[in-house]
Amino acid sequence: MSQTAHALILAPRGRDAAVAAGLLTTSGIEGRSVPDLRALVAGLSDDTSMALVTQEELATADLTDFDRWLRAQPAWSDLPIVILTHAGGGPERNPHAARLLELLGNVTFLERPFHPTTFASIVKAAVGARKRQYEARARLAELAESRERLDTALLAGNLGTWELDLLTMQLETSATTRSAFGRAGDAVFGYSELLASIHPEDREPVLAALEHTGQSGADYRVECRIVWPDGSQHWAEMHGRRLLDAEGRPSKIVGVTSDITVRKTSEQQLVAVNQSLEQRVAARTAALEEAHARAIREIEQREKTEEQLVQSQKVEAIGQLTGGVAHDFNNLLMAILGNLEVLRRHVGNDERAVRLIDSALEGARRGSSLTQRLLAFARRQELEVKRHDLVALISDLTPLMRQSVGAGIEVVVNPSPSPAPAEVDVNQIELALLNLVVNARDAMPEGGTITIEVGEAALGSEPPDLAPGSYVEIVVTDTGKGMDAQTLRRAVEPFFSTKGVGKGTGLGLSMIHGLVLQLGGALQLTSAPGEGTCARILLPCAADDNMAEAATMRDTAPTAAPAAQSRILVVDDDPLIAMSTVAMVEDLGHTAIEASSGARALEIIGSDEPIDLLLTDFSMPRMSGVELIQAARALRPHLPVILATGYAELPDDARLDVARLGKPYDERQLADQINLALSRAA
Repeated sequence: MSQTAHALILAPRGRDAAVAAGLLTTSGIEGRSVPDLRALVAGLSDDTSMALVTQEELATADLTDFDRWLRAQPAWSDLPIVILTHAGGGPERNPHAARLLELLGNVTFLERPFHPTTFASIVKAAVGARKRQYEARARLAELAESRERLDTALLAGNLGTWELDLLTMQLETSATTRSAFGRAGDAVFGYSELLASIHPEDREPVLAALEHTGQSGADYRVECRIVWPDGSQHWAEMHGRRLLDAEGRPSKIVGVTSDITVRKTSEQQLVAVNQSLEQRVAARTAALEEAHARAIREIEQREKTEEQLVQSQKVEAIGQLTGGVAHDFNNLLMAILGNLEVLRRHVGNDERAVRLIDSALEGARRGSSLTQRLLAFARRQELEVKRHDLVALISDLTPLMRQSVGAGIEVVVNPSPSPAPAEVDVNQIELALLNLVVNARDAMPEGGTITIEVGEAALGSEPPDLAPGSYVEIVVTDTGKGMDAQTLRRAVEPFFSTKGVGKGTGLGLSMIHGLVLQLGGALQLTSAPGEGTCARILLPCAADDNMAEAATMRDTAPTAAPAAQSRILVVDDDPLIAMSTVAMVEDLGHTAIEASSGARALEIIGSDEPIDLLLTDFSMPRMSGVELIQAARALRPHLPVILATGYAELPDDARLDVARLGKPYDERQLADQINLALSRAA
């Protein structure tokens, strides 16, 4: 196939071919003469801009092959054909010309003798039309590429697609969606099969949510139990959005489906563990109550101590399970977020693809926020601990707290006159305070007062496991409805909430509890029905040296200038995360060298291949990221290193002077660490 746009000329008699070729050259088009219709058809290709044929050559020729080629053109193509006729030979007075117009389609008749200006005008119009066809071809290719990238993102997230026509209720599903419902890729799976697959107890809520989306346009989101053809029970999550037709009427609902059976199973296991621990607590409490009847003040103290111990063990057990699940889910979110961010910048002007990707990104970021709260409860989150004055911190945060509670609730702040320095992660402490204030607001639907006090703590009723020393405290008190004893005991458990469905995650207090424990402090809650609630955060007081620094609220980390194009060795045993990280590295303009294990990475480092930076995961089989870094430094002592990990704390033997990148990270965070590491090594 020719790579140059050109016009084919079939005018073997007289000077028509020479004249036409000359005029085409004047118009900037290469004209190629052919001897007959068979040669014309053989020379046609997608790069043919137009065909110029004399009418007499078509009068007696067999047009079957020509017609077959024209009909076989791709959807974007409609080859312009200019037919040279004698005077009066156009379709208005010539039946044969009319038949040619009907048979050949995109035809323009030019009567001879013709003026060069007229010829140039017709050629310009034909070539312009062909150029627009080429542009349509390019757009179709871009759309196909965008679709392929979207399919890659859906595959990485194990997401299936579906589309429901609201007029006909016809359902179209992808193979991944059918797989989530236990169907083979080529199985018939329409709307009726979908409804039949949903567990009878969940069918009505699913239908109600679907009807609400169709009528109101609200986002569609449901979790439901499904029954596979083999009788086994699974869980599916469906998200969707309503689309309107050209007249603004509801037309379709399109969305994605994911199999969440593993997640739901983990949640059920968590509930089972919780119930088992509650039964143990109940049994132990009954035994202590029986003993209480036989023994005035020692048994009472033992009961209190043992109850605190059991509660601590209970929260610790739940925290270990929650932290493990959250860490693994972080890795999945890492792959989803990375691929979607790269894909988002390459979808062009496809508004529908942009909306779907943005929706998926928002969902993934919400999942990331949820895992951060779970890691906070489990005391495994990455903290950026620095010295801050809590008095100044709360002073700066007061306007936002007052905006958060709205009208009808008064926020009273009583700070101590002297600074209250503590070593804290300022973002996490601010989030904890906002959570406490919002909880207090929700406990006062008819209005009330929230009082916040900050200063040096007067110890005396602190928890028994609190280390000796000086502490500062933040106390948040409300005049709300309060909590009974049973609710107060469970207040810091993850997912426990007294709010209605959809009004809270049940992770606010558990996050605060995990945070203050990780900072070496404690959270104390006191409450009673009708008497409000008091939340007391105790934090170790910072050392007295450099007291002037205690008034500084935030330290801005230095940001390096964007690094030049570099060769970066990416090491991760998880193919999804490796693919996502490589895509982000290359999207930043660098060259990525991928290794799926520490052993393979060492082979590359030990070779002569140039490497500017090592980016490695921490948790890998056979050779951890720390072991890889130690071995790599023996080979290349000055090689800059970034260690990516979802763990807040590494083992004692893993203390290395390397940059840390917490998972999940986005492209901006990755770019900042790369720029900083390379600038320090320069």
